Amino acid sequence: MCGIAGLMRADGAAPDAALLARMLRAVGHRGPDGEGSHINGSVALGQARLAIIDLEGGKQPLFGAEGLALVANGEIYNYRELYALLPGVNFATGSDCEPPLHLYHRQGKSFVEHLRGMYAIALHDPRDDSLLLARDPFGIKPLYYAEAQGHLLFASEPQAIIASGLIAPRLVAAKRDELLQLQFTTGADTIFQGIHRLLPGEMVICRQGRVVERLRRVAPVAAATPRSEAEALAELDRLLQESVDLHQRADVPYGLFLSGGIDSSALLAMMARLNPRPVLAYSLGFPDSGLHDERDLAATLARKVGAEHRSVDFTAADFWSLLPRVAEAMDDPAADYACLPTFKLAQFAAREVKVVLSGEGGDEIFGGYGRYRSAMRLLFAKPLRRKGALDGLDLFRVPPAKWRSGYGIAERETRLVEETKLQAAQRLDIADWLPNDLLTKLDRCLMRNALEGRTPFLDCGAVDAVGLSAFGFGLNDGLKIRDGLGKHLLRRWLSQHLPEAEPFSRKRGFTVPVGQWIAAQGARVAPLIARQPGIAEAFKPEAVTQLFAAGAERNGFAAWALLFYALWHQHHILGHKAEGDTFDLLAVR
Repeated sequence: MCGIAGLMRADGAAPDAALLARMLRAVGHRGPDGEGSHINGSVALGQARLAIIDLEGGKQPLFGAEGLALVANGEIYNYRELYALLPGVNFATGSDCEPPLHLYHRQGKSFVEHLRGMYAIALHDPRDDSLLLARDPFGIKPLYYAEAQGHLLFASEPQAIIASGLIAPRLVAAKRDELLQLQFTTGADTIFQGIHRLLPGEMVICRQGRVVERLRRVAPVAAATPRSEAEALAELDRLLQESVDLHQRADVPYGLFLSGGIDSSALLAMMARLNPRPVLAYSLGFPDSGLHDERDLAATLARKVGAEHRSVDFTAADFWSLLPRVAEAMDDPAADYACLPTFKLAQFAAREVKVVLSGEGGDEIFGGYGRYRSAMRLLFAKPLRRKGALDGLDLFRVPPAKWRSGYGIAERETRLVEETKLQAAQRLDIADWLPNDLLTKLDRCLMRNALEGRTPFLDCGAVDAVGLSAFGFGLNDGLKIRDGLGKHLLRRWLSQHLPEAEPFSRKRGFTVPVGQWIAAQGARVAPLIARQPGIAEAFKPEAVTQLFAAGAERNGFAAWALLFYALWHQHHILGHKAEGDTFDLLAVR
C-alpha cells in the first residue's frame, strides 16, 4: 500500500526529476516507510511506500525483463498463487506486486485477469516507450491522470498532479453542483478541470504523452446461483473464508473496523475462526448525542469470539477540530459525513496496526439498501436519487439544471444489461456511489493516517477463481431480499455462526449528528460560511445565513454539505493550509 505518481513527456525527452519529487511529496502521507523513483526514456515513475508485505525487500519501483518497470498502490492478495503460475522466473523480491510485472511480460495486457486484489498500477514498457495505467475492477484503489503542457501526469491523488505545477486547481462548476446535490461526483471527470479518474476496471495505454488506447473490465460478473439455500450457505461459507483469509495476508499487525452491523459482524466471526490470536476490533460512537450507540453490541460480539475490543468516542469538539484535516484529505471530494468517524477511527487504529478489514461493499453485493427493496416493488424502473440534497431550499443563485446528468448516464448503461431490477439497482451503486463515495472516503481517511483498508466483500476473484462478489451479486433476488429485509443469505449465515449479532433484527443506519453540532454553533458559523468565496459565487449569502442561523438540525445534511464544501474550497482551490480548527480556516481571507 502506498502512493504512486509519475509522468510521461510528449516530446520523448527525459522528465524533470524535481517535478516528480514534488508529486511524490504530495502523496508522502500515503507511504511514510520509504520512497523510490525511476526515470527511463520519456517516463518517470515514483512511489511513497507503506510497507505491508516483504518489509525489507519489497521496495519499488520493481524491475523485470527487457527494462520493464512498475509501481503500484494496493495489494495483490493471490500473489503466492501467482508465483506458482510463473515457473522459471527468478523473482527478485517476495513482494505481492512483483508477479504482475512478470505476467505482463509473458501475457501482455491480459495480465490483469489473473490479479485478485485492489490495485492502481503504472507500468513502463521501454520496448515501445509505452506507459500502462490500470485500476482494479471495483475501483478500491484510486488513480488519476491529466494531459498538460506536453506531459501526461498520473498519481494516486489529484493534489499530487496539481503539485507538479503543470496544471492549476480550477473548479468545474457542474461537478461542484453534482457534489452538493448527490454528495459525490460521477464518471471519469473530477471536480478539477483537466484531471480525470481511471474508471474502475479500466486500463489505458499511453504513448508520447497521450492516452491512445482504453480497455475495461466491469465487475462484478454474476456467478451461477446455487440450487438451494443450503447449498448457497455452504458456498458463502467457503468463499467468505477464502476472501477473509486472502485479505489477512500481511507481514504487519491487522485489525477490523467493527460497527455491530451485519457486514462487520460477519467479518469478525470469520476472522475469529481463522486467527489463533485475538482479533483487534475498533468501534466508534457519539456520546451525549442521543443517537443509538451500537458499541455495547460490538463489545458483546467481541467478547463472544475472544476479540480485543477498542472503543473510540467522537464528540462535537472532534467535529470542529478534525473537519479541516478531513477536507484536506478528501481532495477528490465526497460530502459523506461518515468520513469524520472514519478519519478518527483510523487515527486511533494506526497506533496499533497497519491494516484493517472493513465491511464496505456488503450492501451493494448482497442487497442491503432499502432503495433496492423499493426498486423490486416498482412495475417500471424509476430513477433513484431524483431529488438533490439542496432542492427546495432556494440557496442557489442559479438552480443547477443538469446536476443529475452523470448519474443518468450510469442509469441508462445499467439498463442495457440483462439483469433483474434488483441487480440493476445494485450495479448502479457499484458504478459510482461505491467507488466515488464509500471507497474514496475509506482510501483518503485511512491513507492520510498511513493505514491500509481492505474490503473482503469486494473480492473480485480472478480468471481461474470465482470471487465472493460474483457469488453474492449472482444470487437469486429471494436470497438477497426476503420478508422486507436485505442481505438475507448473509443474515442466515451470521445467525448460524454468531447469533448474538441478532442478524434478523432491524438495524438502525449509521448516523453522524452533524446537524446537531452545526445547530449548536449556527449563529457563529452562519456569517463565516456565507462570505466564503466558494459559497458566495454559487449561493445567495442571505439564504445561506438563514439556513445556518435558523438551526441546522432541520436541514442538517444541507448545512453539512455547504460547510464541508466551504472548507474544501478554502484548501484545494484557494490554497490555504488546513491549520487550526474549522473556525480558523473559515476566517482566512
